[in-house]
This record gives sequence, structure tokens and C-alpha cells, in this order.
Amino acid sequence: MNTSMKSFATPLAGGAFFISAVTGVLIFFDIEMGAVEPVHKWLSWLLLAGVGVHIVSNWKQFSGYLSKKPALAIIGAAFVVAVGSLLPMFSEGEEGEERGAGVAAKALESSSLETVALVLKTTPQVLASRLEKVGIVSAEPSSTIRDIAARNGKPGEFVLGAVLGASGEKKGGDRDDR
Repeated sequence: MNTSMKSFATPLAGGAFFISAVTGVLIFFDIEMGAVEPVHKWLSWLLLAGVGVHIVSNWKQFSGYLSKKPALAIIGAAFVVAVGSLLPMFSEGEEGEERGAGVAAKALESSSLETVALVLKTTPQVLASRLEKVGIVSAEPSSTIRDIAARNGKPGEFVLGAVLGASGEKKGGDRDDR
């Protein structure tokens, strides 16, 4: 590969990585001011181009890594994460319809306390006591989770979490509410 390509491949990849890293961290912490999100999305193409040119211009050295087990493990793990992120388990469908666990959660939220008790193989009274432990008044067993949430000024997810035995609070995971 000629030296002119090598002379700009690494700075291009490094600069694009810096942009992607800064905007990615801002998006992660929901600091989306100005043009952060579009810059992150569109200049990621610059990162792809920079890394692609960098790999091509350093192919001999890169191909040497393909014979080393630790490097193959890292590349393989990155591939698994990339493919796994495409699985539709908890994402929304193409038309905004939910899939997987999201569908079940929405169905339970629109079900009565009696129905949820049947699903969980318990009684409405046990579920009502779980709700009372987190300060939620459940009223009638025929009330839906969504109705109970609305009467108590809580999100349906919080009430459903309490019914299912969780505290209903977020545990510090990294799923956002988008």
C-alpha cells in the first residue's frame, strides 16, 4: 500500500473514533443537545471508512492477527455482540409493534389483577399485598394493572414490576426508556 494512504488512514480512523466516542457517551447519558445524535449517526460512516482504509493499508499486519487465538477470540466476541444486537427480543417491530417480552408485559398491564394472579399461580390478595408493600393501593381484584397505576400516579411498568415481585425500581441497568 502506498505511504500516502497510510499517512491519512490512522488519523482518519482516530479522529472519527474520537467523534463517535464523545457523541456516544453523550447519547448514553441522555445529553442530546445540538446535533449530537445526527453527528453520531452520520459521522459513524466516517469511522467505518477510516477503519476500512486503515485495515486495507495495514493488511499484512492485520492478517497476522488472524492466526492468533486471543485476537480471534476478541474478533469473534465482537461479531457475536454485533449479531446479538440485531435480535428482536426486546425491540420494537418495523411498524412500532413490540415483540418478545414487551408484548407479554403490555398484555399483563391491560389484564386484571385476578387474571395476572392466575398467570402467576397465586391469588389476587397476594398480589395486592405486594403492591401495598411499595405504597400502591390496588382497590378491586377486577382492576387492571394499568388502572391501578393510573389511580396511584405510577407508570404501568412500576406496578407490574411490583406485582411480579420486583421492587418496581430500576436496578441501574443500561436500557433506556426510548
